[in-house]
Amino acid sequence: METALDTPAASVYSPQQQDKVFAILTSSDHNGQIRGNRRNFIDLINMGTQMGFIVYVLPVERLSLQGSRQRGFVYQHASNRWVQRLMPFPNIIYNRIPNREIERRSYVKHKLRACKKDPRITIFNPYFFNKWELFKWLKASASAKKYLPHTRRFSGPGTLEKMLSKHSFLYLKPESGKAGKGIMMISHKPDSTLPYRLNIQEKTSSTSYNCVNFNKLWSRILLQMEKTPYIVQQGIDLATYRNRKFDLRVLIQKNIHGQWEMTGLGARVAGSTSITTHVPRGGRIDEPSKLLAYAFNTNESHNIVEKVSMAAVTIASQIEKHSKHRLGEMSMDIGVDTSGDVWFFEANSKPMKFDEPHIRQKSLQRIFQYSQYLLEN
Repeated sequence: METALDTPAASVYSPQQQDKVFAILTSSDHNGQIRGNRRNFIDLINMGTQMGFIVYVLPVERLSLQGSRQRGFVYQHASNRWVQRLMPFPNIIYNRIPNREIERRSYVKHKLRACKKDPRITIFNPYFFNKWELFKWLKASASAKKYLPHTRRFSGPGTLEKMLSKHSFLYLKPESGKAGKGIMMISHKPDSTLPYRLNIQEKTSSTSYNCVNFNKLWSRILLQMEKTPYIVQQGIDLATYRNRKFDLRVLIQKNIHGQWEMTGLGARVAGSTSITTHVPRGGRIDEPSKLLAYAFNTNESHNIVEKVSMAAVTIASQIEKHSKHRLGEMSMDIGVDTSGDVWFFEANSKPMKFDEPHIRQKSLQRIFQYSQYLLEN
């Protein structure tokens, strides 16, 4: 997509508008083009503009806290191109830096810290989450820990053996994983001639290995893990829809009153040969009420949705409290077991777009409603 240069005078914006300036923080590629989900950026610009904000995309490489203007990008619908413009200094920064590798760069960390200290700026969701940190924070909360599967940081074969002695199957998950990448499942059936089974999630299916003893299992896991930090987590016997496991995706955001509220609930059904429900790994989107009514009944499905909403609000509040950062939204993977109990699996501080249209529209509105709350408080 072509990028043009354009630097109009600041006078095109009214004083009222310049009190509501919202920058979507991302990064640049080697050609100076913006990284990230451009369709998402366009939707944010459109919604923010409707709600009276000046909205633009700001690569972190171009972010300067010294001047009163920023060289950002706006989208021109008529010409279908992104245009560089000299934009007003932002009141609100919404961090959508697209991956952990960029966020770990020293100059990026320095700029994010500087934004948090700058009294002119309110930044929310400043960093990606780490899975192990999330579980440490939530385990310390009396109200949140009841939703947690037994989870430990992976520190060697001893951790695995202890966990396998307590649970019939386990998941190994990268601490900084995304979209199901790198996940493994281990099951142990002591009476079998090949008692250990390892499933490794590939792109859209999984590969299975049957191992005669723990040492063989351990050798295969080491090959897969390399030097990536992992957590070990108790496997949960999830509810199923037509013999396929499913879990729920919760989008929880701050509302116009600055309070956590569930914006929407989606569901993902595992693929026939997948060990996760993630869509990039072979899962598919479905309607939560249909799946829950099938697995339980209509009345019970309503009760479960209420439990999920309560759990999400509790968990989001505790994550924000322990992270010591201002958060405005997150998505969560929530499981429902065969008894109808609710379990927390993970949270993402930079949610992917929800494909369900009603959730999508509401989520965009909430971002700017919360931004309005921040400006007024």
